[in-house]
Amino acid sequence: MVYASDVRKQDCEVADARIKLVVSEANEKALPDLLSDPPQLKDVLNKPEAELCPLWIKKFNRELIRTLSFSDHETFDHPVACLLVVSSKDKEPISKFADLFNANQLPPLLNEGIMDPQILKHYLVLHEQQDGPQEIAVNILAEMRTTLGLNDCKLLSINSSTQADGSDADNSWSTYKAHGLHNHEGTCFLNMDDLNEIKDFMQDFASNHIIPYMEQKIRVLNQQVATTRKGFRNQIKNLWWRKRDDVPEAANGPMYTFTSIESQIRVLSDYAFMLRDYELALSNYRLLSTDYKLDKAWKRFAGVQEMSGLCYFMLDQSRKDAEYCMENAFTTYLRIGSSGQRNATRCGLWWAEMLKTRGQHREASTVYFRISNEEPSLHSAVLLEQAACCYLLSSPRMLRKYGFHLILAGNSYYLSDQKQHAVRAYRNALFVYKQNPWSYINNHVHFNVGRWYGVLGIFDVAIKHLLEVIACSHQSLTTQSMFLNDFFHFVQSTGEKFDVYKLQLPVFNMSSLRVVNEDHRTYASNADVDVNESIWQELEEELIPSSSVVRTNWLDTQPKSSPFRNNKACVCVAGEAVKLNVELKNPLQISVNVSGISLICQLSTNLNASETGALTTAAEEDIASTKPSISTFESDGNNFTVSKLDIVLGGGETKRIQLEVTPKVIGILKLVGIRWTLSDSVVGYQYFEVATQKKNKKGKRGARRSLNTNLIVIKGLPKLTGYIECLPTKAFTGDLQLLTLNLRNQSEHAVKNIKMKISHPRFVIPGDSSDLDLEFPQCLRKHVQSDSNTVSEGTKENVKGSLFAFPQGIKIQGGTTFSWPLWFH
Repeated sequence: MVYASDVRKQDCEVADARIKLVVSEANEKALPDLLSDPPQLKDVLNKPEAELCPLWIKKFNRELIRTLSFSDHETFDHPVACLLVVSSKDKEPISKFADLFNANQLPPLLNEGIMDPQILKHYLVLHEQQDGPQEIAVNILAEMRTTLGLNDCKLLSINSSTQADGSDADNSWSTYKAHGLHNHEGTCFLNMDDLNEIKDFMQDFASNHIIPYMEQKIRVLNQQVATTRKGFRNQIKNLWWRKRDDVPEAANGPMYTFTSIESQIRVLSDYAFMLRDYELALSNYRLLSTDYKLDKAWKRFAGVQEMSGLCYFMLDQSRKDAEYCMENAFTTYLRIGSSGQRNATRCGLWWAEMLKTRGQHREASTVYFRISNEEPSLHSAVLLEQAACCYLLSSPRMLRKYGFHLILAGNSYYLSDQKQHAVRAYRNALFVYKQNPWSYINNHVHFNVGRWYGVLGIFDVAIKHLLEVIACSHQSLTTQSMFLNDFFHFVQSTGEKFDVYKLQLPVFNMSSLRVVNEDHRTYASNADVDVNESIWQELEEELIPSSSVVRTNWLDTQPKSSPFRNNKACVCVAGEAVKLNVELKNPLQISVNVSGISLICQLSTNLNASETGALTTAAEEDIASTKPSISTFESDGNNFTVSKLDIVLGGGETKRIQLEVTPKVIGILKLVGIRWTLSDSVVGYQYFEVATQKKNKKGKRGARRSLNTNLIVIKGLPKLTGYIECLPTKAFTGDLQLLTLNLRNQSEHAVKNIKMKISHPRFVIPGDSSDLDLEFPQCLRKHVQSDSNTVSEGTKENVKGSLFAFPQGIKIQGGTTFSWPLWFH
């Protein structure tokens, strides 16, 4: 039912505004769903068909079709009956009825001859219980029945409730608010008795008045059509009369009034369709199709072709004929031009619903795509989204077409300023392009989703999506700059730094990691590298403490219960830096500022031997599986210190850097990963891969090369460096020179009990501390004979073969240098 004032052609701007309101209301409700995680493929495939498309889309389709109500080329929505209502408070209700149906009060389409004004009239007296007793209304009803007819007058009582509590009534009317009740207040004084009385009245009005009137109208019109149009003679006569070459071709063809035989046949067909006599409706639609085609009334011809296709579908007869009629109607509407564009959209919607009902979802998606090209961007977006859902329901499922049409829909939503819908469409397509080799579409989806989230003020999700595109090396310089600028803009909008696991900028080459310990360094000249290793081993033999058991190295002297016998861990010394070399690269064409590059470490103290192996293994597995936040590994300045490095990486530049960590106490040092700060805004961190083993095909475990990140920190050890001053490169035979051996303690711990092994004691003889002050050896002075007593007794005691022990009282403090004389002969 509609108001008489609404029986008119829809204004295009008003109709489009009403459609936009439907989409905008759904746009506001979509925001809470955008805060959840994007749907995954498994979740989408398990959804029932009714939940794939949002529910508001059906309302959108109804509103889109409703914009074509009361058109002049079809009679499907022309009024069948008129309900005239007056209040029991009116002084002269009979005259009011006459005024209501006055020609000046009728809709324009009835006065213009397009609609038949001779329709069923029904009279209703509306009485409010709060206005007084019902006897007044009963008297008015009796007077009406005497004047207007016994069966055409009714009395309806409303507002029986004494309190303004109409929650039940409001719920009953809520489904009809889309059909003309936008600007009307709720029925707050209606109780359930009033609602039941209204329901009974409408059922009586429809079943006892409207339907019998339509059936009678069908019988009369069918007899009239059979007399004038059916039969061979009438058909020949009609063809002869219509065969005129001078008929001008127009979109709507000649004007047909409601009294013309064509309009009467159209009324007969539409009434038969509404009462579900589809065969009668189809026969008359086909009859009209020929007439309109001869008259070149193409819009009317397309209308009857459209209804013929629906009749074929409802009769479940020839699918080919049904699709032929819908295709013919669709193309004819488009051929007309702008006046038939919206009709083509309506035809496409009905056509798509027919195909979906038959399970032809792939064909339905093609229809949705065709009609989307004829509509503005907002309408096109909704139609493209429906096309995408059809691709998902087709057999087999066409996921790539589903994702592509969702991207098209999201772009159209954005152009229509419906950002929530745009984000929703793009989000639903994310799983299609996940791990897809087509990097450009991945960048497009993540960048736009992130940008639109940022516009909506949801910065954390925006940054999450933009992180996927900031290291796009395949993009142009302009695109890379745009991605980075938007990313840093949203990060700065939050006012805080973000911690990002596996930040892609810069790219750290984890295969280039090398851990450098102090034990692996050599303080020697280049010439010493070429010395045979056996010579060094001979020098070390007398320095190693004697033992009854053969040991391969000094670590084997540790008892089995010692935590330092952990085969998985290397050894480092407290107070000495452990350095790590790593390579990093800037994949972009623009320079980036990377600051605060440092190691992430853990140092556990007070461990016994049984806990050592368990800790390292458990720590590795925990970090590998849970990927804890960077806040878990805050630097502990009491146990260790780490170095920080600031660099600027040019476009495409690769650098190799060295990071340091210096443990201060003994325990187990775990190198967890690397952290850095990008452009003083984003903190990136990445954990090292743990050393694991893989099973090969034969079931045997094979070692996989990985970085050993466990280091056992032992107590501080002294570290000496030595060099000889003025060591000559050449000397004469028999030459004797006094040289100085300088030993520097570069650690914090004092050194004592120092021993020195000389490979050739014939050439180098340790002297005495007093020799440092000699200007010239006494044995070489003229007329003075030297004897064996010239060498001091202390030196003789300290030198045993090639092993020289420095005096017991000598102690080299940390950071100091000690000098001792050497005689070079």
